[in-house]
Amino acid sequence: MGKTIIELLEESVSKYGNLPYLHEARHGEEYTSITYREVQKEAIRFAVGLMALGVEAGDRVALISEGKNNWVLGELGILHAGAVCVPLSVKLETEQDITFRLNHSDTVMVLASDQQIAKLRPMKDKLPTVKRYILLDQVDLECDDEICFDAVKQLGDALLSSDKKRVDERIVTVKPDSLANISYTSGTTANPKGIMLSHNNYVFNAEQAVDHLNGIPSSFRTLLILPWDHSFGHTAGIYAFMKCGASIASVAAGKSAIEVLRNVPKSLKAINPHLLMSVPALAANFRKNIESVIEKKGKTAYRMFKQALRVAYRYNGEAFNRGRGSRALLKPLVAFYDRIIFSKIRESFSSNMEYFIGGGALLDIELQRFFYAIGIPMYQGYGLSEASPIISANTAKEHKLGSSGKTMPRMDIRIGDDDMNPLPVGQKGEILIRGGNVMMGYWKNPEATAETIVDGWLRTGDMGYLDSDGYLYVLGRTKSLLISNDGEKFSPEGIEESIMAKSEYINQCVLHNNQSPYTTALLTINSDALKRRTTDSSEAVQIIAGELAEYLKGGKNDGMFPYRWIPSAFAIIEEPFSEKNGMVNSTMKIVKHKVYETYAKEIEALHTPEGKKPDSEQNLKSLQNLLK
Repeated sequence: MGKTIIELLEESVSKYGNLPYLHEARHGEEYTSITYREVQKEAIRFAVGLMALGVEAGDRVALISEGKNNWVLGELGILHAGAVCVPLSVKLETEQDITFRLNHSDTVMVLASDQQIAKLRPMKDKLPTVKRYILLDQVDLECDDEICFDAVKQLGDALLSSDKKRVDERIVTVKPDSLANISYTSGTTANPKGIMLSHNNYVFNAEQAVDHLNGIPSSFRTLLILPWDHSFGHTAGIYAFMKCGASIASVAAGKSAIEVLRNVPKSLKAINPHLLMSVPALAANFRKNIESVIEKKGKTAYRMFKQALRVAYRYNGEAFNRGRGSRALLKPLVAFYDRIIFSKIRESFSSNMEYFIGGGALLDIELQRFFYAIGIPMYQGYGLSEASPIISANTAKEHKLGSSGKTMPRMDIRIGDDDMNPLPVGQKGEILIRGGNVMMGYWKNPEATAETIVDGWLRTGDMGYLDSDGYLYVLGRTKSLLISNDGEKFSPEGIEESIMAKSEYINQCVLHNNQSPYTTALLTINSDALKRRTTDSSEAVQIIAGELAEYLKGGKNDGMFPYRWIPSAFAIIEEPFSEKNGMVNSTMKIVKHKVYETYAKEIEALHTPEGKKPDSEQNLKSLQNLLK
């Protein structure tokens, strides 16, 4: 059975036709909206325009753009034409990254925004299969192979009036198991793979998510801050909201990526969303912004805020046990702090905000506690693109801080050993899932498909366990495990996230242990915070060492992790890991194999007597440069 995205939209138009679906603010303009019925009409006009340009059923059409109405109209148009959308991240910068994906997918046309066509023009000669570039924004056309979005729709109008039957016949060819997207992995492992997702994969997962959340009211709005090609934002935003008749807004347009980023605060105010989708990097930024605003109000206000957090943390526990037992005594104090502090934070952030949905990577429990305390809970979930992508999520009704929530309905889950045999409750193993949200396979890669989908089970490559209440705990990638010299394995993500969340001086942390007697760390530093304490490199290095020592015996984070996995040596890296230097991918995850390759000499030095010392010559030199 199953359903196509075209049928999902048709259902929503029949129920919610006159409700707004997309909100957009063009350069310097106020937000305006278009309805579900208008979206369907414009998508069909564009689809028929693509047919007029020669797009055949099954052809691949790529889409690289910042979030905007034409992003959704473009993808829906591609799908109505029976073609396959290849959504690409706007954060892809290098010629190799872009040309690999377009050539590997045999893309025939590319939809691009004004910012993105500027990247593509110099590499057109490296893209032999691409016949046309469709510009989503009003920019000057530079070549005969470029055409603007509205002109394609006008071609569609002409074909609709002359050959409507041909159009209807094309739309009918689209089936639930038709390929909808080729979504490329972001490359935390060496070569990106093209994940094939069918129409039904998306619809099935969107419906799972909506049922799991007990619905999203049609009056709800979200500001889709995540990149729109991001599988989480794609399904949980574009299609889950479509299912419910709710609406999505793009961040106000800008002439550059930095300008778009600067528009986020005013877009939040203008849209006043009811929920937001977030990834850990975004959540950490929100927290830092909130804390810096309070810090500017003076020491007294900041001390009171910290005290309020401590009280709320104690009262909330792990959320499912909030206010129970002796915690109940704190209720009046929590209400007092909420009235004088937390409510004002919520008001300044977004007065409608009910909760965040978190995904994308492991979210440190400290961050979860923070947002729960200020009254905008971040319900962490878990997924991966190969699962369309949502596998589990906490919800307002059922949540445990520190977990990734309960699994989606209509989906089987198993924690398996190395041979995929099921393990008992509470035991760690590989997370395996089976259901209608499992991908069709990898594009042009039958070997990787056969390794990843075995007897219908998707091997996620992630370690985790289920507790007795059915909550999933994700421990990290099996391939990025730390391996000690006696063969014991441990996932580093929890420790890394904790160090980054708890230390104001450590911005990024990458642990390494490949069969060594001890674990090492590569750290990037918040030099501004460190300068407020000292500008002396010898003193600074001891402060950093002290932050890591808090996880050892007697430290304030003692007992959180086994001592042997806490780094015994560290190297200060001067240049932050970023997308620009290839150390961070488009979903804001650190690409570990690239970090390990780039800093192989530094890792090797950490296993020498001189390198193991916190105040090694290299660390002192790096800190001197950072504290200038």
